[in-house]
Amino acid sequence: MERDQFVAKKVAAGVCGILLGALGIHKFILGQTTPALIMLGVTVLTCGFGGAVMGIIGLVEGILYLTKTDDEFWELYGVQKKAWF
Repeated sequence: MERDQFVAKKVAAGVCGILLGALGIHKFILGQTTPALIMLGVTVLTCGFGGAVMGIIGLVEGILYLTKTDDEFWELYGVQKKAWF
């Protein structure tokens, strides 16, 4: 995926991380399928109890996405494929 296309997803991923973090939607938006399925699986398989932890992780990640510059965001999540925090 090209840099401009990836960086264009930053705001959507950040907002979804903050609002829907427990479901891993922000990870799906960035193409990180395995971490997204882990977050979704923990939330569903624990009947929502693990969702609190996943929600906090999503909240932190969403804030981090939104506070990174476009260059930092691209380098960390587009090039290095950093999956967590």
